[in-house]
Amino acid sequence: MGAAVGAAPVLGVSHSAQGRRWIWRQGDSRIGLAIAQRLGLPELVGQLLAARGIGIEQAAVFLEPTLRALLPDPSVLLDMDRAAGRLAQAVQAGESVAVFGDYDVDGACSGALMLRFLRGLGCPVRAYVPDRLKEGYGPNPAAIAALCAEGATLIVCVDCGIAAHAALEAAQGRADVVVLDHHKSEGPVPVVAAAVNPNRLDCTSGLRHLCAASVAFMAAIATLRTLRRAGFFASRPEPNLLGLLDLVALATVCDVMPLTGLNRALVTQGLKVMGRGERPGIAALLEVAQAREAPSAYTLGFLLGPRINASGRIGEPDLGLRLLACDDPIEARAMAERLDAVNRRRQEVESEVLAAAFAQAEEQAEAGHPALLVCGEGWHPGVVGIVAGRVKEKFNRPVCVAGVAAGLAKGSGRSVPGVDLGAAVIAARQGGLLETGGGHAMAAGFSFRMEQREAFHAFLDTQLAHAATLPTSADLVVDGTLLVPAATVALVEQVARLGPFGAGNEEPVFVFPRTRIVRADRVGKEGNTIRAFVEGEGGGRLKAVCFRAKEGPLADLLLNSRGAPVHLCGTLRAESWNGNVSVGLHVQDAAAA
Repeated sequence: MGAAVGAAPVLGVSHSAQGRRWIWRQGDSRIGLAIAQRLGLPELVGQLLAARGIGIEQAAVFLEPTLRALLPDPSVLLDMDRAAGRLAQAVQAGESVAVFGDYDVDGACSGALMLRFLRGLGCPVRAYVPDRLKEGYGPNPAAIAALCAEGATLIVCVDCGIAAHAALEAAQGRADVVVLDHHKSEGPVPVVAAAVNPNRLDCTSGLRHLCAASVAFMAAIATLRTLRRAGFFASRPEPNLLGLLDLVALATVCDVMPLTGLNRALVTQGLKVMGRGERPGIAALLEVAQAREAPSAYTLGFLLGPRINASGRIGEPDLGLRLLACDDPIEARAMAERLDAVNRRRQEVESEVLAAAFAQAEEQAEAGHPALLVCGEGWHPGVVGIVAGRVKEKFNRPVCVAGVAAGLAKGSGRSVPGVDLGAAVIAARQGGLLETGGGHAMAAGFSFRMEQREAFHAFLDTQLAHAATLPTSADLVVDGTLLVPAATVALVEQVARLGPFGAGNEEPVFVFPRTRIVRADRVGKEGNTIRAFVEGEGGGRLKAVCFRAKEGPLADLLLNSRGAPVHLCGTLRAESWNGNVSVGLHVQDAAAA
């Protein structure tokens, strides 16, 4: 492994095939060596830990994250004791409870978690997920009134509700409301029995990076404790809440929460639960997604998440939640197949919108806009968030993408590190440029009348002007250099100890200098994936694969290097096939040597 020090670009690459500069991840090599010596680790693992800001005292807990060490008392969350008391009251009285969810993965997971928890304690519970197109996000007065009319005396809002003041008024005098949310709260919370949200302005828990499913899990812990104190379990067994951690892990990864601290423990333990295959819905979805390896953060984010999300994007809004709450393997398989089919349709819709969005974004980037705002008549609102993420990746600018219908643009935005898009969108709404708008630093949702398009774009350009100084492609952070023979299964296993990887804990990226691509071809149904076999300068062979490589300079370099030396950058994976385990390189970028 090369020394990850110095400000010069890695191997002098300042403009790769992807137009990126390769830079070293900075870390103190002395701390890395000390970690390795203290814990008896390979030096590589110690250096990778140090480069991620992990100190000598934190390293052991980082490598073996446990809830015992990292889970705080749920009561540190403001209103949690009130929420637990009201939930416990509903359980003891056998009240009819409605769980009001959201159509994304976090909403489906937190809804299924609360549904299973309360049902397991004997409560009659029903779930409600609003239709994205007809009702939009979050509680609405008609839906709340309907749940009350059905007999619900307690409504639990998960992954929504913190800004639904008017809608939740429809429950007053008819049902109590408990909000379990994590979205940014701008001002006073709704008048409800309890509003638990680590992002409340007056919550001092320091847990602002939790997703809604984690908040719901902590509410379950607090409720169980309240019931235990009341003697509820004197004649019945307590449920094992650890069995819900697979749902928490799935939501945490798919809502792109940082995989550090408590989140790291929740995901690590949740992956172990998922690996046991005890939840029929997840087992069925893993099967249709053809996931062959043990569940990882990659499995959650790229195989399970998009399929569950698809139900809310262009399908039945509650299908993901129903799958996760299902106990019948046959029924679960049928739902999983429906989700898989809906996801394929979503990919087709996304592909059409993406091409048009890229064309608009290209023009705006060339014109020098710090922020990109692209719109299209009839673009499906269920895919605009995904498209915004892809456009952001390509141009390294904050991006807003909207579909237009009857003169109203509804969309989603995605941002880059250091550029707070949510604050800009909220300010635009407060300034009268938007009909609706909210979000956080990295993502936002909004709607505006088309006559306000230019004014909104100009406002974003002003508010986010510093984004114009960013390079047109984000730097690729590299952890070290490797020769091809060093890419062994043992090395991959050592690196995997730093997992789960994701936001806040990026998977280590290695550069292989001066390799020669001896064979490269397109594989997959659409030919979007390139498979290659490479030889190292000092010998050795390595399989490589590059996804999303339908066209562009990276694809051209991989397919047409004609034996010229190429620096390859990417992550390493151990891959099993017919009982054999080998190492593969997932290529992220390349540069002519």
